Amino acid sequence: MAALIAGIGVLTIKSIGLIVAALTSGIGLVATLLVLGTIIFTVLDSKARNLVWYMYKSVMRSITGIFVKLDPIAILKGYVNDLKENLRKMNRQISMLRGQMHKLQELILNNRKEIQSNLTLASQAKETDKQAVLILKSRKAGRLKESNMKLEDLYKKMEILYRVLGKMYENSEVMLEDIEDQVELKEQERIAIHASHSAMKSAMSIISGDKDKRMVFDMALEAIADDGVIK
Repeated sequence: MAALIAGIGVLTIKSIGLIVAALTSGIGLVATLLVLGTIIFTVLDSKARNLVWYMYKSVMRSITGIFVKLDPIAILKGYVNDLKENLRKMNRQISMLRGQMHKLQELILNNRKEIQSNLTLASQAKETDKQAVLILKSRKAGRLKESNMKLEDLYKKMEILYRVLGKMYENSEVMLEDIEDQVELKEQERIAIHASHSAMKSAMSIISGDKDKRMVFDMALEAIADDGVIK
């Protein structure tokens, strides 16, 4: 599509003189208006857009079919490589999730220690009648408790997600191995088919022979026979 647009742009630039000349003439102006009207109608009308879209998909499907027929095994291997890359990305994401879970767990444990420490300081402040310290440490312990409740809830969700992703990764590995095995068998079948086709073609060539080469061969035999008669 990019090459097509670039080609149209280059042709337009090179043909700018012809376009200007066409616009200055009456027939050219009418033709230009008809083309612009068709383009505007295609853009605005939903049915026309759908028709152009289906035509585009049909053409692209045909072009894709040509490339697939040229080397279908390469298409299959390319698909397998894409699956492998996606599996590697999935593994990296799972590793990142596991790392975040570890950090979150450490944060929850540190918060628990901080909560206990602040509660101890608040208790000591109460015994010594230090109201400001009592209020400060109590509030800090309360905020940490509230934060830990949210963090623990988040950790549980991440734990569930981690287990789900682990199962998905295992299933993806099985699916990838199955597809790789399928592609390998198809490649072996294609090699065998090509080999048998080549052998059959060679056999048919020997049986039928080339008519022109056979004619030259017969002429050579006749020439040898004539040489013998002359001698």
